[in-house]
Amino acid sequence: MNTRTIHTAVLALILALACQVQALASARTAAIELQNAFIEVSDMVKPSVVNISATQKPGKTKGNQFKFEFPFGDKMPEGFEDFYDFFDRMPDREAESTGSGFIIDPEGFIITNAHVIENADTVTVTLENEEKFQAEIVGSDKNTDMALLKINAGRKLTALKFADSDNVRVGQWVVAIGNPFGLERTVTVGIISAKGRWIGQGNYDDFIQTDAAINPGNSGGPLVNLDGEVVGVNTAIFSRSGGNMGIGFAIPSRLAQDIAGQLREHGKWVRGWLGVYIQDLDEKLAAQFGLKDAKGVLITEIIANSPASGAGVKSGDVIVEFDGKKVATMKELMKIVAFTPIGKKVKMTVMRNNKPMSMTIEIGERPEDEKIAERGPSESGQRKDDLLGVTVATIDKDMAERLGVDSQEGVVVTNVKRGSAAARAGVQPGDIIREIDRKPVADVADYKKIINNFKAGDDVLLFIIRRGHSMF
Repeated sequence: MNTRTIHTAVLALILALACQVQALASARTAAIELQNAFIEVSDMVKPSVVNISATQKPGKTKGNQFKFEFPFGDKMPEGFEDFYDFFDRMPDREAESTGSGFIIDPEGFIITNAHVIENADTVTVTLENEEKFQAEIVGSDKNTDMALLKINAGRKLTALKFADSDNVRVGQWVVAIGNPFGLERTVTVGIISAKGRWIGQGNYDDFIQTDAAINPGNSGGPLVNLDGEVVGVNTAIFSRSGGNMGIGFAIPSRLAQDIAGQLREHGKWVRGWLGVYIQDLDEKLAAQFGLKDAKGVLITEIIANSPASGAGVKSGDVIVEFDGKKVATMKELMKIVAFTPIGKKVKMTVMRNNKPMSMTIEIGERPEDEKIAERGPSESGQRKDDLLGVTVATIDKDMAERLGVDSQEGVVVTNVKRGSAAARAGVQPGDIIREIDRKPVADVADYKKIINNFKAGDDVLLFIIRRGHSMF
């Protein structure tokens, strides 16, 4: 090897080492910049994060505070009465729950979760400087687990700004700040793991999932981006241990902001309402109604004296578009309707007899669930699953045409509860029940009258029509 070759090799080695050193320096600089970003966000957000303590007076919880499980059944063993009564006679104590919240208005309005302050007699808010204030509950909504509080601090407070959660992206850095296990203003860092999560908490589930550590006590605290803007309200965790497992859920900021505005104005969430009972389609049900695919929402019942009852909507209509938006699932429709302003006249497209039909509905305000139950169904049939585990509807002329039958006698099965007696027997949506135990069924009234004579565990003989064929 000549001298020139050696010099070239040495130079290449020096250049490689220099590049590696430069890369390490760049990586260190990037890490420091990210670290500084976390520090800046923490300093910016912590003054707006509060500790919330909710207290219930004695007597709110009925019965003793201890749960006893007897090893030989539910009956109390002889001689244990005095032991049990000792605890039953113990005086009730104040119950206290703690959580987090954050200031959204300099005047002292604070967001938290509804479950944090549920059934509270007094709510105490502690600021970063340890000042304590008794809070007013402005409003609360269990459906979205949102609550709005108000304190009078006698000065302007530092409030957080909202980001548009529709614009956040999976993989984006986020910071969670709250009071897990009473450890005030704890900061944890992670990313957005997913969007639009349904976790079974309610009809309006649309959670942001994050791996930022969230634990009991974080509820109601903010999930923020690196600009210190709120992208979500920390609400729930998935855990087998009761602690963090890297799967936390936050209410999207857009929903939180909308609900907070309504709570501030009305003291409750004023939801839009159609007045129909609905269900998702599957391939079999879509085929029964002559649809190409299972996209759309099937109307199973019209509630009496509701917006839908006066707009020409019928049981068996399939909603495919609402207020200019395509609708594929119940979840989508319920969310759109709920946030439609009361009194707005909305165009809705349904499929009826394999043809699209447009109608206009004026959106009403959704009553409380018990008020809806009091109104009962309109002429279309019943809603509630019975002991068989089916939901049925009356067959009108249009429905008979869709099902391909000449007679309107009987009731049509619109839903079969999974794991029910009907499901085990092979009953399917779209089946027409003509007889129960050899007794003719003309309509929903007949069906209810006959089925109410049975009790759980009884054998029930059904005579049904399926795709033009009769079967028991």
